[in-house]
Amino acid sequence: QVQLVESGGGLVQAGGSLRLSCAASGTFFRLDTMGWYRQAPGKQRELVATVTRDGNTNYADSVKGRFTISRDNVKNTVYLHMNSLKHEHTAVYYCHACVLMPTSRGWSPADDSWGQGTQLTVSS
Repeated sequence: QVQLVESGGGLVQAGGSLRLSCAASGTFFRLDTMGWYRQAPGKQRELVATVTRDGNTNYADSVKGRFTISRDNVKNTVYLHMNSLKHEHTAVYYCHACVLMPTSRGWSPADDSWGQGTQLTVSS
């Protein structure tokens, strides 16, 4: 139904900046909360940041003040702007979205969608 495609990952020097993008496509009416998760080698997937349609954000403590999440509701795209990158940020970053559908009583949760992931490698 909804396909999420991440882009913008790659290799960056420690202290540098990078912006990840996630574009949604397919058949859907509305996306609710969108977010970024990451999984480092040998670790579990963890929350990085989320943003609601109204722009309310939530960040993992480890990235507060360093990463910024934003979205464009017209383009159905969510971004993660990463500054002052460290080697410890190296991971596969995944995009996530909650999909809504219209009902006679308003919008209702319908599905969840995950992107394929994009690799971020920060050189030490």
